[in-house]
Amino acid sequence: MIALLNQIPSDTKIRKELRHIIYGKNLHCPWCWKRRVVTSDKRYWCKICRRHFGLFSGTWLSGMKLSLRTWYALLWCWTQQVPVQQTQKLCHLSDEGVRRWFRRFRLHLPAIEPILEQTVQMDEAYFKGMSLLLAKQVNSRNLAHQIIPKTSVDRNDTTHFLFRHIQPKSRLHTDGAGIYQGIEKWWQVTHKRDIHAKWEFSLTSEIEGMFGNLRTFIRRMYHHATPEYLPEYVSEFCVRFSSPEIFISPFSYVAKTLKPVPFD
Repeated sequence: MIALLNQIPSDTKIRKELRHIIYGKNLHCPWCWKRRVVTSDKRYWCKICRRHFGLFSGTWLSGMKLSLRTWYALLWCWTQQVPVQQTQKLCHLSDEGVRRWFRRFRLHLPAIEPILEQTVQMDEAYFKGMSLLLAKQVNSRNLAHQIIPKTSVDRNDTTHFLFRHIQPKSRLHTDGAGIYQGIEKWWQVTHKRDIHAKWEFSLTSEIEGMFGNLRTFIRRMYHHATPEYLPEYVSEFCVRFSSPEIFISPFSYVAKTLKPVPFD
């Protein structure tokens, strides 16, 4: 039984809001898109194609077994970055169940791949069996990232990242790693470096801070990161940072991710 918290609306209110998000002002059949629909015991029947359907038919939540309030509570915890263990206690689900639903939520986040411009800071980090390239447009919320399935990054990886994510004629700030030396010969950027061994950090302070925030996010939210799920955690972190409006509430998330799928 989900606690009666103000953050979790009634089943009726959740259903009403979801119906508006999925179907708009007029309920229609997700199979033939006609509006001649009869409602019966929270199920719907189309008079035209004579097919039954539910609230989530044609969406990635089709066939969901959870109650609406439990599902909403899970999504509220995830959008508000409530840790897995706390979510277990609130929603009365197992660790495996919470993690499975959290994964389902993050896999349906919209793909955000901005082209960074003006002044961009870039750095790399290394994890077990993989590497991460991360870049941030200075004084903005725009992030670009790439997970590389190997334990080191070479100049070829770096240049291809620039081709995809950095606008020509931008100013690129990095540390003194050899993979960035002469990078302006491969892509049209003005390159400056911080030499960390000389205690130079002013040009890369924002991107260094992002790596710290990423590690804190993973540790607090998921406790740890296995190589299997690390790319997903990084993508989730970047979307959370670049598009915080998606995570204001479960309904704001649903409005971006839960659209009816057309059928032939």
